[in-house]
Amino acid sequence: MANPSDRPIRRAPWPLIAAVLLIVFLPFQSLRAAEAKKNLDEIFNAVVRVMATVPADARTAKALGQERAGNGIVIDANGLVLTIGYLILEADKIVVMPPGEEATAARFIAYDHETGLGLIRTTRKLKVKPMPFGDSRNLKPRDTLVISGFGGRTRARPAMIVSRRDFAGYWEYLLEGAIFTAPIYRNFGGAALIGLDGKLVGVGSLAVPDAGGPGRRLAGNMFVPIEKLKPILADLLEHGRSQGPRRPWIGAFTREGPQQQILVVQVTPDGPAAKAGIKPGDLVVGVAGKQIAGQLDFYRKLWAAGKPGSKIALTITRGPRSLTVTITAGDRYRWLRMDKRG
Repeated sequence: MANPSDRPIRRAPWPLIAAVLLIVFLPFQSLRAAEAKKNLDEIFNAVVRVMATVPADARTAKALGQERAGNGIVIDANGLVLTIGYLILEADKIVVMPPGEEATAARFIAYDHETGLGLIRTTRKLKVKPMPFGDSRNLKPRDTLVISGFGGRTRARPAMIVSRRDFAGYWEYLLEGAIFTAPIYRNFGGAALIGLDGKLVGVGSLAVPDAGGPGRRLAGNMFVPIEKLKPILADLLEHGRSQGPRRPWIGAFTREGPQQQILVVQVTPDGPAAKAGIKPGDLVVGVAGKQIAGQLDFYRKLWAAGKPGSKIALTITRGPRSLTVTITAGDRYRWLRMDKRG
């Protein structure tokens, strides 16, 4: 899940790296050296290390591992940490390590599959200054920013936005208006994407081989825009998940195949698709009697066809045969072991 392609990732060209280095750090030269160092330390120290342990019987243990580590961003004065959700999903033990402080326990607060974001809260207040939210709505290609993982200024790297587009993940995930950056930042999980004003504009999710767009071989990262969090933050804090309509979940891992058909590469054991008889190798060509044109269209038509508990008809081809399979959609949140909140 950390990389949606099995193809080798090629690094961005050095001229791009040099140009971004020059553009990003020039604005800080106008500050007095001591003031600049203090301001930068305050910004980058808000990024903490997040370590989570997941039980062996967790639904995601096999795919994502039982021991997970990445980054988080402190966003309030009471230890609230924003991270990428797969780091903490189904965790029964979470530890946060702030720069220059002892590690501290944290508890799970929320997970939102639609955005991919997660929240945890430390059991004690942290000494770091929270990172304020910026505005990701108007970010566009060629804008320059900074990516930072845990470790202070030494872990900060310049980056350039190389595309803004909708992203479809094979695990029934669609993020509209995702932010793609280059060059690649290796410690991307939960890393902070920071504007030149020192404000948070995105949360690190993936490494991708085509950051510049489909078919363009440029290694980079995909970030979740901070605007995706703002409308649901209150729900996450109160309920542990957003309270919008639940999407139907079928438990099929898919990739876009020939003629924009959808190739089933794996089904979740005992999931809705498996129970209905969907098999790896099947090609999905329609949803609820409507033809589909690629992965994005597949998800949009699937989610428009009902809700958890709805019966949804998929038209598939299996070898030379064409058939219709009716799936009783499930609820992803019920299937996941989400009872660790509190």
